[in-house]
Amino acid sequence: MKKIITYEDRLVHKLEQRFNKGIVKYGLIEDNDKILVGLSGGKDSLILLDLLARRSRILKPRFTVYAAHIVITNVPYQSDELYLQSFAEERGIQFVRYETSFDASTDTRKSPCFLCSWNRRKALFTVAKELGCNKIALGHHMDDILETLLMNITFQGAFGTMPPKLVMSKFDMTIIRPMCLVHEADLEKLASVKQLRKQIKNCPYEKDSNRSDMKEILRRLEELNPEARYSLWGSMTNVQEELLPDKIEKK
Repeated sequence: MKKIITYEDRLVHKLEQRFNKGIVKYGLIEDNDKILVGLSGGKDSLILLDLLARRSRILKPRFTVYAAHIVITNVPYQSDELYLQSFAEERGIQFVRYETSFDASTDTRKSPCFLCSWNRRKALFTVAKELGCNKIALGHHMDDILETLLMNITFQGAFGTMPPKLVMSKFDMTIIRPMCLVHEADLEKLASVKQLRKQIKNCPYEKDSNRSDMKEILRRLEELNPEARYSLWGSMTNVQEELLPDKIEKK
């Protein structure tokens, strides 16, 4: 009997194609890797965990996946931790809950949003070390990476973004972003089809971020040119230095 291909099947196949392409193109996973996923509870981290769990059952490369949920005790960000734990364990993945906190008044040069993110990242490093992991997988997708590129150009005067793979020799750890070629729109569709449970967000610092503005700018650029995201992505490996202002050494 011929199997009926559902909309969900087609969507998963499309996502897996982009997911696997990113892993292979940027050499993100190798044999015997131990990979920790930062499981915030949002659609991106849930789908990332699911995709990695599915790929880990393929013969090559062989790797192990863990999930960590970081709780910042002084930020009222609510999440259904039992749901996250069961989501991980249903896929045969060990779930770890880790608590930490930060004091925003200790560094007024940085926004509380940045400090919160930085402390979550430090906590992930701590858990990764305790579990013997050599890589941390984050749920950033193509839209996140392009929005960061636009933010850095606009606010930092720098042409850079979050790379698919970042080797941090100082910490003996590698950050990977396996969904670097996945579109956020497809993640939203899959989250809806799979009825992934939405987490309650009451972050008091969310309004401090410029990311929502960059998301709108990216949308407007795609209205001007439907291929804008691919042009932006390609520009990161097509820097024509001879057509840019020369660097002038100060005497």
